[in-house]
Amino acid sequence: WLAGRLGGKAVLGFGVLWWSLFTLLTPLSAFTSFPVLIAARIFMGLGEGVAFPATYNLLGRWVPLRERSRAAAFNLSAIPLGTLFAVTATPFIAIWFGWPMVFYSFGALGFIWFAFWWYYAGDRPVTDSGADTLAGADGGAADRSVPWRQIFSKAPVWAIIVGHFCNNWGLYVLLSWLPSYFASQLGVNLRSVWIFIAPPWIASFLVSNVAGWIADRMIASGRSVTFTRKFLQTIGFLGPAVALGLLAGTTDAVTAVVLLSIGLGLASFTFAGAGCNHLDISPRHAGIIFGISNTAATVPGIVGVALTGFMVDQTGTYASAFYLTAAILVFGWLTFLVFGTGKQILD
Repeated sequence: WLAGRLGGKAVLGFGVLWWSLFTLLTPLSAFTSFPVLIAARIFMGLGEGVAFPATYNLLGRWVPLRERSRAAAFNLSAIPLGTLFAVTATPFIAIWFGWPMVFYSFGALGFIWFAFWWYYAGDRPVTDSGADTLAGADGGAADRSVPWRQIFSKAPVWAIIVGHFCNNWGLYVLLSWLPSYFASQLGVNLRSVWIFIAPPWIASFLVSNVAGWIADRMIASGRSVTFTRKFLQTIGFLGPAVALGLLAGTTDAVTAVVLLSIGLGLASFTFAGAGCNHLDISPRHAGIIFGISNTAATVPGIVGVALTGFMVDQTGTYASAFYLTAAILVFGWLTFLVFGTGKQILD
């Protein structure tokens, strides 16, 4: 909604600036008191929350149908790439310079990024030829009237919401618990655990961009957008579900890395499936729909992570948590398979 009124460039730019500021303030907040630290992290999250909705607002204006999958997948591939950078750089920064420098470094990067973004980015094409090329994605001038009732009454919107929720359940569980899983269950030294965590995120980054290319090629060759999205979503949900099921019975660290790399790699097909379906069903309101689905998809970051910890405490292993995550992925796949569509259903 903000991106529609103020432009995706401003909302994304100042969102990054906002969360970078509170990242810089995190060490000071921690030294002050625990409540102040919690408040700082909440304010940081408020800034992070605008990132993808604002990005999808821009993609809906800039990107034509023939490039939509690649653009969305490339954008979403920043998730594993950023995770890879963080899990590999953080231990070294913390060991060499102390843990506060981790937050100072990442916060400073945000300010540097903002300077480049503000200078080079734009809300819409600046040339007539560019505008003509992108007209299919832009849909005209920004419409400040949001059809909220229509959005929430459409089954394909709910298919995206459920899919996003289920996808992020797996994402947040792995983000939060992989280091502990390798250290406590597989006996990997915490100082070297990043070596085992990095390959799955590398696989995810690489496959996500391949998936975007495959999706655009399928559509260009005559496959319907609906078939393409559901086909890739099937790979992206069922593949990781099988990998997690096998991971539940694994006791070897190398085998676990292989299964996780396969699982997260296949999961990246969702970036060109439901992950860019917002742009299909409503290019004009893609940012708003992503904001809605992303709001639901933050819930697993609290519930999924906490429930996983509870299950591990109760059972002493990660097996039940992995089985539950696999079941949730299957549910998300079925929901999108039945109710999803690649057709535009909203102006």
